[in-house]
Amino acid sequence: MTDELNNLEDNLEQDLPIQEDAENATEPLSSESELDVLKKQVLEANDKYLRLYAEFDNYRRRSIKEKSEILQTAGKDVMLALLPVIDNFERAQKSSLTNSFEAYKEGVELIHNQFNSILNARGLKSIESVGEAFNVDLHEAITNIPAPSEDMVGKVIDETEKGYTLNGHVIRFAKVVVGE
Repeated sequence: MTDELNNLEDNLEQDLPIQEDAENATEPLSSESELDVLKKQVLEANDKYLRLYAEFDNYRRRSIKEKSEILQTAGKDVMLALLPVIDNFERAQKSSLTNSFEAYKEGVELIHNQFNSILNARGLKSIESVGEAFNVDLHEAITNIPAPSEDMVGKVIDETEKGYTLNGHVIRFAKVVVGE
């Protein structure tokens, strides 16, 4: 776009008669053909402008449409990755009637690990809190209790709800109990 404008300015500068002193500035152009050339150049510039504007408007509409499609299908890959977890839960429910409790418990633990590995692969990480120093950027203090020892003052003693980060950004703060 900038190149076209620069080329157009160069063409206009080359075609326009340069009148350097003030007394010649009021004189009309020397011929009718120069006026026609200037009118033609203005029409061409206007046409280029309209085409460029239409092209930009089409680009804007196309990008808005693409963004809305991306938002509608943003979770598709996560959902597809979680389908095997659902399948395994259904298998566990069916086998709970025929297998022992220990086998059922082991199956649920395997499903839990599979679920966590899928989420971790997509950038979800849990925030480790217990025993760590209280950090307002990661933790939300539910209550303060007397610390069991001096070294636990200002540290997280218990965690009531895990916190999570997604690609390094906190999406849920850990709800914790802090020692005082």
